[in-house]
Amino acid sequence: MFSLHLALLLIVIFVGIRYGGVAFGLLGGMGVTIMGVFFDVPAGSPPVSVMLIILAVVAASATLEVTGGLNLLVKLAEKILRKNPDRIVYLAPITTWSLTALVGTGHSVYPLLPVIYDVAYSKGIRPERVMPMSTVASQMGITASPLSAAVAVMVTASFNESWGIGLGSILAVTIPATFVGVLVGATISLKKGKELEFDDEFKKRCEDPEFRANLVSEATTTEQAPEEKKIAKRGLSIFLSGIAVLVTVALFGMNLLPAGTSLGVVIQMLMLTVGAVILMSCKVDTKKIVRSNVFIAGMSALVTIFGIAWLSDTIISHHKEYIIESLGDVISLYPWMFALALACASAFIKSQAACLTALLPLGISLGIDPAVLVGIIPACYAYFFFPFYPSDLAAIEFDRTGTTRIGKYVLNHSFMIIGLTSVASATFVGYLISMAIN
Repeated sequence: MFSLHLALLLIVIFVGIRYGGVAFGLLGGMGVTIMGVFFDVPAGSPPVSVMLIILAVVAASATLEVTGGLNLLVKLAEKILRKNPDRIVYLAPITTWSLTALVGTGHSVYPLLPVIYDVAYSKGIRPERVMPMSTVASQMGITASPLSAAVAVMVTASFNESWGIGLGSILAVTIPATFVGVLVGATISLKKGKELEFDDEFKKRCEDPEFRANLVSEATTTEQAPEEKKIAKRGLSIFLSGIAVLVTVALFGMNLLPAGTSLGVVIQMLMLTVGAVILMSCKVDTKKIVRSNVFIAGMSALVTIFGIAWLSDTIISHHKEYIIESLGDVISLYPWMFALALACASAFIKSQAACLTALLPLGISLGIDPAVLVGIIPACYAYFFFPFYPSDLAAIEFDRTGTTRIGKYVLNHSFMIIGLTSVASATFVGYLISMAIN
């Protein structure tokens, strides 16, 4: 029966890939229904705490976007890149990683991609050395952000399981680990492919006058009017102050709160408060909040996590004893192998938070050391494996030279090598740091 139920989960995932977006959540909910009606299996527990954290963070981040604060951050990143074109191979991925770590979402990479391309091409640097690593780095920044849903999953698990590993300890692992992974990937990218002037395929394309005319786009982010910039600065200041307060409370102020208050609840309270303060001080139109890109993407992620994690918990809870009996001995000898399970699941689920929400209960059931689970968090990003994630497709589209591409055999694409090495390096470093400090 476990094989049959696992097959149901895989079918849900593969059909979800076909439809994309919220399909994972909807199909996951249907899977829970099938489990109950046809297999008489009681429904598991949906990740309510994680979903509420996501909702609060998305609400605050979407409010910031409406003020123009997110665009202000992107504009600053653009200035840094244009002033240091010779260092673009390292600066671009570090910038996209940093943006994600600050705002908790990798969607901030989109307006930067045409800028990154223009800076690279203007210096004669093969865009394939910059574009793929920039999107990979933007996703790796998710587990380095105190506002991300993936980190929220770990924080919630730590509280529920009484691990005693707080937000500070988790970030002390994920921030340096993912940063090292980004540097490793950028270093490997330095000599990726031929120089543009010696690339036969590029030279052949340049024989087409229309292709040559479209090589330079002069991309730039939208310039804000003085009053808009003033509001954007105010909103961004409030948002960043909220992050600082959150980290400070997590590290030093939990004992000042009522007994039994979890960090997840603290995140919910603070982020909703931050959103409210931005709303009132910047006179934000609430109708624009729900129409913002961050809000739409966040709600899609929320539905995805709801359904797929609920189905996963239903199956794992029902077969818990069998799973422990079958895998317990192997995992106890090689606990790091759970990182491979995270990576494989992520390649299909394409959400780090959903991946952790679905598989973390399994890791806990198998008795894996919490320090190991925290250390291998970076492994939950592997959806570069199949290069159809929106940011990867955007990188391919914005690279007008055509050097960033999907190969003839699909898997021989521009993101594969740097993705594998970056995530593997981050996971290895994270494991070593976590075992040392936890």
